[in-house]
This record gives sequence, structure tokens and C-alpha cells, in this order.
Amino acid sequence: MRIALMIIRNILFVPYYLFKIYWLGKHKGIDAAFSYIKKIAKIANRSGRVKIEAKGLENVPEKNGFVIFPNHQGLYDVLVFFDSFPRPFSFVAKKEVKNFPIVKQVMHALKAIPIDRKDLRQSMNVIKEMTERVANGENFLIFAEGTRSKMGNKMNEMKGGSFKSAVKAKAPILPCALMDSFVPFDENSIRKVTVKVRYLKPIYYEEYKDMSTSEIAALVKSRIEEAIALETDARIAK
Repeated sequence: MRIALMIIRNILFVPYYLFKIYWLGKHKGIDAAFSYIKKIAKIANRSGRVKIEAKGLENVPEKNGFVIFPNHQGLYDVLVFFDSFPRPFSFVAKKEVKNFPIVKQVMHALKAIPIDRKDLRQSMNVIKEMTERVANGENFLIFAEGTRSKMGNKMNEMKGGSFKSAVKAKAPILPCALMDSFVPFDENSIRKVTVKVRYLKPIYYEEYKDMSTSEIAALVKSRIEEAIALETDARIAK
């Protein structure tokens, strides 16, 4: 219902949005495209009665060339980052969504990378491309759980392989905790909802260089779960 509400309230502008996202990505590059996508995300959230509460933006590394690792709650997650994140990023997404309207244009404009989780060779190529781009100063977002948890604010295990690009690029890792991001698109409702995102302290290469990717995954997961637990306790205390 919320997706329908967003579309209905902006139906006259959708063709223009799609064209401009594609045009900016092709002619102006990722920075210009991201700025416009951010604007559209904010419009969509207002139209869909969703408020984003972001904290911890001071933890975002000053220098570009880092990887954002959030928990994965639902189809809405990426919109949280388009709305709240201050700097351009690209992302890795499962290949099944690459031809969806709007998603297709956004992925093209930001040069996002589709991944086939069943194809090991293609997955290795994704890691290679992402490593090169992060090393060259691009920021990336990837959901290390691989699929949404479908358990509300509880997490699946994070896959160690998702961290290989950050390790190979010796890049900062930025853990992020999403809370109630499953509500907007997974619940059949248009009630007002607040989605929270907490940008946690980055983990720099010097801190994780002697760890395996599985150990890094466990560390990131524990920090996200701790942040979610703190928010949950604060909510209960009210």
C-alpha cells in the first residue's frame, strides 16, 4: 500500500524522474546523479509518510573510499541511505532487481553492480570490480547478510565473503544499524512510521588487518546488534 501511495502521489512526475536519473548518470556522473536521487528519495519518503531518523553522521570517514555495511531488513533499506547519507555511494544488489523500473535507472546512474549469488565466478568478478573502485575513492554499500532477515530488528549471520573487497582495498568499514526499516514496504499499511539508522564508528584497516573475513563479519554484526539493543532499551524505558 505504501509503494502505491508513493507512486500515486508522484505519478505525473515519475517519467521525468526516470529520464533525468538516466540522463544525469550518463552525462554528468555519479555525484550529480546521487544528488538528484537523494532529492527524489526525500520526496518519496514524504509522500509515503516515512520519517528517517539518522544519527552518528559524524562517524562517516572524512576521506572517500570506504564500504558501508548495514543490516538488511527489507525492500525499503536502500531508500534510508539515499535519504540520509551525506556523500555519493554505489551499491551491490542481487541481479533479480536490476530490471525493475526506477531501480534499473538508479543502478545505471550510480554504476551499481548486480550480483548473482549462485554464480561463484561472477561473484568473484564483483569483488574484484568493487575492490578496484573502492581503492580509487568510491564508496560502496553492501548487505553482508545476503538477504533480508524477515525477523524484524533481528539479524541473520553476516557472510565473511562480503568483506573481501574492503579487506583487499584496505578500506574503512562503516557499520550501520537499521531499525524498523522492514515496516514501510513489508507491512500492508500507510500509517506514519519512523525508520532509524545509526552510523556507527568506522573500523579502519589497522584494526581488522589481522582478522579473517569471518571474524570481521562477526565483529560488525555484534556492533550493529549492540546499537539495536541500546535503541530497543531506550524505547522500552520511555
